[in-house]
Amino acid sequence: MITADEVELVASIYRPKMDSRTPTILVRIPVSSNWKNDMAMEAVASFWASRGYTVVIQGTRGRYKSGGEFYPLRPERQDGIETLKWLAQQPWFDGRLGMWGGSAFGYTQWAVADQPGLLAMNIQIASTDFGTMFHPGGAFSLESALFWAVRSRGKSDEDPYFDALGKGFNGFPLIEADDRAVGDIRFFNDWATEQAGSAYWTAIDGVDRAANAQAPVLLMAGWSDPFLPTQLRDFASLQNSSIRPVAEGSRLIIGPWTHADPIIFPDGSSAGSYRAASLAPSIPWFDHHLLGQALDPAFKAPVRIYVMGENVWRDEPAWPLARARDTAFYLHGSGKANGLQSDGKLALEMPTKSVKDMYRYDPVNPVPSRGGAMLGPRAGMMKQNDIEAREDVLVYSTEPLIEDMEVTGPISAMLYVQTSATNTDFTVKLIDVHPDGNAYNISDGILRRSYAANSDPTEIAVELWPTSMLFKRDHKIRIEISSSNFPRYDRNLNTGGDISKETSPIVAIQTLHHSPAMPSRIILPVILRR
Repeated sequence: MITADEVELVASIYRPKMDSRTPTILVRIPVSSNWKNDMAMEAVASFWASRGYTVVIQGTRGRYKSGGEFYPLRPERQDGIETLKWLAQQPWFDGRLGMWGGSAFGYTQWAVADQPGLLAMNIQIASTDFGTMFHPGGAFSLESALFWAVRSRGKSDEDPYFDALGKGFNGFPLIEADDRAVGDIRFFNDWATEQAGSAYWTAIDGVDRAANAQAPVLLMAGWSDPFLPTQLRDFASLQNSSIRPVAEGSRLIIGPWTHADPIIFPDGSSAGSYRAASLAPSIPWFDHHLLGQALDPAFKAPVRIYVMGENVWRDEPAWPLARARDTAFYLHGSGKANGLQSDGKLALEMPTKSVKDMYRYDPVNPVPSRGGAMLGPRAGMMKQNDIEAREDVLVYSTEPLIEDMEVTGPISAMLYVQTSATNTDFTVKLIDVHPDGNAYNISDGILRRSYAANSDPTEIAVELWPTSMLFKRDHKIRIEISSSNFPRYDRNLNTGGDISKETSPIVAIQTLHHSPAMPSRIILPVILRR
């Protein structure tokens, strides 16, 4: 098809072996045409076509076999709307339409979710809020952004070398991370400088797209995927839709996945291929919504989650779980929570003494990331023991658990902090400590904000990634508190200036209080299992 501005968008069309009009599955793909991608899409399309669907695999602008300039996300709404109009004119189209895909493929669905004609969408690891995905807690998702930008900067996608990415991460200013890695990338510059909610991101993300969706959505999310928090907000919007089939028909699956890969658990195992898991539900989903077949038993419950630690799938009536009990674990100690010799404790009891823990945050020597919810191969669960040896990491642990404890739902930390900086970060990481002492990350979060000079302690709320984790008996629950998790997040240079352009970082002295009047704590959604 030819767009209104005369760009050719090329599609491969796969037809079932019948002459009649059929329902259609549309996939708009923002990836290169190469043997690997072409074979994968042909296999998926042929699979659907064999079941009676016409399948349209369309390259987005500047990708696959389509013309035009590639710039991630920005042209997809207008091009998507024009594609829907083109589809409606095709002689083989019977008016029943579904869309499928994850990540940027998923975005192409959200971009047209408010348009009439769609009957079902299957959106994976993508949300309506890319701005917040790139700027969680006010920080910048540096590794995710640079990985994506370097991979997609040219006429064809090319997996980046981490030697090059490392050059980009390690230097100042932030805005030149792409230049240090491979050369200037226009959209990376925009991602780094435009904060969530700006006009730039509003043009990409739209307004209330989930709330205005016209068709039920099967949302698939991952516990270690960067889109998870915003996807969960999308699901809440879908369930509150004024369109009854959307509110009642949308479904949520949260699995043991990073961004399109399985989480590798501490014993080296995984729950299996993400690719297979992402494709398998599409047939019963489309068969129900496009062909009118009975709803598959797999979709009877609105929510299906994977409980890590126990490593089982479980159906739930809602998210978050109504039976979860928000449980505060308070910080204790004698002021020596730093590093390996930490005396920091987590306990259900309120603190009885006034204590403060302090550390020195130097942006030139940030705490290195080990896993987490990122784009790229370094996401997921990883050992944290070397991180916990640092003096700029505060460590607080429970006693060994006397019974299994399930934590499923949103997580937040309420901390009383002081800083010598006018603007700085505080990071929190939730850890599962095994009986052998090995510690593995489960969830993390960050908060970037300004502080008045020489101010009194300030209570802050740090939102961590939601999770579902069974902490087993004899394990410990631990949190790490610091001011950097780099390069998962960019470094705050503590100056209060424009971080994207700053080149002269300063050291901040950080103080964390825990006392009866200032009960710093982490709030875990505990599921009673008796």
